[in-house]
Amino acid sequence: MRRPATPSSFRIRDGPAPSDPFATASADHPEHENNVSARKITVVGAGHVGATAAQRIAEKELAREVVMIDIAEGIPQGKGLDQWESAPIEGFDSRIIGSQSYDDAAGSDIFVVTAGIARKPGMSRDDLLKTNASIVESVSKEIARVAPDSIIIMVSNPLDVMCSVAMKASGFPRERVIGMAGILDTARYRSFIALELDVSVEDIQALVLGGHGDTMVPLLSTTSVGGIPLTHFLDDDRIEALIERTRKGGAEIVGHLKTGSAYYAPSAGAVQMVEAIVKHKRRILPCAAYLDGEYGYEGFFLGVPCKLGEGGLLDIIELDLSEEEASALAHSANAVRETMSTLDGASE
Repeated sequence: MRRPATPSSFRIRDGPAPSDPFATASADHPEHENNVSARKITVVGAGHVGATAAQRIAEKELAREVVMIDIAEGIPQGKGLDQWESAPIEGFDSRIIGSQSYDDAAGSDIFVVTAGIARKPGMSRDDLLKTNASIVESVSKEIARVAPDSIIIMVSNPLDVMCSVAMKASGFPRERVIGMAGILDTARYRSFIALELDVSVEDIQALVLGGHGDTMVPLLSTTSVGGIPLTHFLDDDRIEALIERTRKGGAEIVGHLKTGSAYYAPSAGAVQMVEAIVKHKRRILPCAAYLDGEYGYEGFFLGVPCKLGEGGLLDIIELDLSEEEASALAHSANAVRETMSTLDGASE
């Protein structure tokens, strides 16, 4: 069963949508050409994740202007200038600027929110809760002030809860607040399978649902290698080991870095979402979406298969899960709701 998301009035460019959703690009519908770009995309937070995301957006020329905002004076300006100076070498014309003021982000089509404190060794995502909730609330109110028709892609952790904070603070509908988590978790899962089997990552198909954390749910039923079920290649013990490594993927990187957390893969995941929206690609990607009855849940964000395109969230795809998968998703949903309850209790 599929529950369509409510259509959004947001469009990257002015003009009517094509009557045939599978029609090829034409002069009548320039917004659907492969080289389409937004007018302005803003990245909030000029740390490792934010700066890397801004660079990727510029190199792909997904916007004519890329803005980086950070409270640290000089950091976004310096990084933005450095990135712009790479343009003649990399061959892109997207202008990059840094600022402390949200006024420079006015009219942005999309905001990628990476602001917040970084996770340290031994720190759970829930430890980040109170501080990052305050930061995301402030950021979301500023976004609503300067760009009330924009789309928010949330990257800050704890991801599922920060999405709820952003949706409440901004007043945006669920179509325009989406979290980047499942793409990252799925990429880690696929990368570990590729290493285990010594095959190309391009031949690994997989899907990870649920909350972004230790309760994430890799779906074995959708995992294949070149269309061949993973169970053909690996026994249950090896598969479980790969799933467990996926669940601990972020912590594994934190353990190596000591003073930081992952940023190459998270930024790539966020930019994949940006590209799907800007180019109206209608990609089916695992993202954190606000549920309104899908999978039997409502009132919070959870990782589910989403169709992304012009306007943000176009659709949520409901899968027929096995009893074991449904149980694991319920466990993950309960973990997200518990974290939400912790935040609600702290704010009382």
